[in-house]
Amino acid sequence: MSASAPPDNSQGNDAGDIQALAKGGRTNFFGFLLRLAARLPFLFIAGRLYGADALGRFASALVLVELAALVCSLGEKRGLAQRLTEGEEEPVNLVFDGLLLALILSGIAATLLWFFPLPMFPNGMSSPLDIWLVVAIPGYALTEILLAAQAYRYDIATTVRARAVVEPWTISIMAGVFFYIPATRDGGLALAYIASIFAGLLAALWPFLRSYGLPRDWHPHPLVMWRMSTRAFPLAVADAVEWGTRRLDIFILGFFAAPVAVGVYYVAQQVASLPQKLKTSFEPILGPVITRNLKDGNLAAIASQVRQVGFWIIAAQAGIALALGVPGEGVMGLVGPNFVGGTGALAFLLLAEVVAATAVVSEAALVYVARKRNLAISLGTIVLQAGLTVGAMILVEQIALGEKFKAAGAAIALMLALGTASLIKAWLLSRILQAPVNNWRWALVWATAPAVVVGFLASMLPEWAELLFGIPAILFTYGYVIWHKGFGPEDRVLFRKNIGGNSPST
Repeated sequence: MSASAPPDNSQGNDAGDIQALAKGGRTNFFGFLLRLAARLPFLFIAGRLYGADALGRFASALVLVELAALVCSLGEKRGLAQRLTEGEEEPVNLVFDGLLLALILSGIAATLLWFFPLPMFPNGMSSPLDIWLVVAIPGYALTEILLAAQAYRYDIATTVRARAVVEPWTISIMAGVFFYIPATRDGGLALAYIASIFAGLLAALWPFLRSYGLPRDWHPHPLVMWRMSTRAFPLAVADAVEWGTRRLDIFILGFFAAPVAVGVYYVAQQVASLPQKLKTSFEPILGPVITRNLKDGNLAAIASQVRQVGFWIIAAQAGIALALGVPGEGVMGLVGPNFVGGTGALAFLLLAEVVAATAVVSEAALVYVARKRNLAISLGTIVLQAGLTVGAMILVEQIALGEKFKAAGAAIALMLALGTASLIKAWLLSRILQAPVNNWRWALVWATAPAVVVGFLASMLPEWAELLFGIPAILFTYGYVIWHKGFGPEDRVLFRKNIGGNSPST
C-alpha cells in the first residue's frame, strides 16, 4: 500500500516549511537522545573489554568500509528527494533503481576489499574474522537509500528507530556477547558492527515496504541506470568528502600513530560526533523542503530556512559541546583510564562540530543549486585537512611531544578545515540566493560564558559528582540564557508540538 504524498508547500508557504522542519528536527532530536544513551554503553564495553589497541584497529577498518558504502549509495541520501520530485515514474520504481545500482556497486567494492584488505588494516587485524567487515558495505548502502525514501514522505521516525535505537543498541549488546564467546572474542567488535548494520537494514526495510510496496512494472534499463549514476556522481562525491572529513584524521593517524592512539582518538571522535547528529536531525526533512522551493523558484524561502535551521543546530551543538567538553576528563575516563589522554582532542573535535554547522546547512542547498562548485569546495576542504593533519603529525614527531599530541593535532586540523569550509560555502550560497544565510548570533556568546563558569565550579567536585550534577547544570545554564536572550518567536517553533507537517499515512 502506498503512502500519501508529502505535504504540498508549493504555494511558497515558508512558515509551513519551517514548521515541517521543526517537526522533523524534534523527532530526530529525540533520536539523538536515544543515540546518546546507546552510544555510551558501546564505548564503555569496547574500551573496558577490548582495549584501545583493538578499538584502534577497528576504527581504521571502518574508515574504508563506511566510505565505500557511502559512495556506493550514489548520494541518494539527498539526491533521491530531487529524483522523486522531478520523476514521472512510479516512486517505488525510482527507489528500486537506486537500490539495484547500489547493490551492484557495493558488491564490487566488497569483493575488492576482500581480496585487497591492506588499506583497511594498516596496523593489522585483531582477528581473521575482521575481514568479514566488507559484507557490511551493501547493508550500509541500501539502508541509506531506504531511509532517504522514507524521509521524502516525512517519515523521520524510521530513521530514528534504525539509526538511534536498533543500530547502536545492537552493536552495544553484541559487542558484549561476542566478547564472552571464546571463538569470537578477538573479532567481537567487527561481528557486532556487522550485526548492527543488518539489524538497521531490516528496521528500514519493513516500513519502506509498508509505505511504498513492491515495484510495479519495473524494468531496470542499463542505459537509464548509467545516466542516473553519472548525474549522481557529484553529489555522491560531495557526500563522501563531507563524511570523509570526519574520518580522514583516523585514516592518517593509522599510518602515523600507534593503534592505542588511534583507539583513544576514536573514542573522542565518537563522543564529539554526538552533537554532529543534531545536524542530521534536519537533513532528511531539509532536502525535500528545499527541492520543492527550488521547483517554485522561491529562493528567499530557502535562505530563510537555511538561516533558521542553521541557528537551531549551532545553538544546540554549542550547548552539548560545553556539557561534554568542560568535564572532558571525566567523560573520557568513563571509557577507561587510558582514554583520559584524549581530552584535548575531544575539546577541539567538539569545537570543530560547532564551526562546521554553517557549512553543512549551506551544503544542504548547494548540492541542488551549485553541485560542481560545492564539490570543488568540498574537495579543497579535504585536501586542506589532509595537509594540515600530516603537517601536525610531522611536527609532533619532530618535537617529540608524544602520541596524545598527535590526536590533538589531528583534531585541530579538522577544526581549521571545517571552519574554512563554513565561511566559503555560506558566502557562495548567499550570492546564489541573493540573500544572507549567516546563522551567527551574539546570544551564543552570552549563553556560553555563564555555562563555562558553572562548568569550572563543577570541576571542583569529585569526578562522579562533576558528571552527575555538572553536565545537567551546564546544559540548564546555557539553555536558560539562550532561550531568553537568543530565541525569538520564530525559533520557539522548534518546541511546539501542535504544529508541523502531517505525517504520511500508511
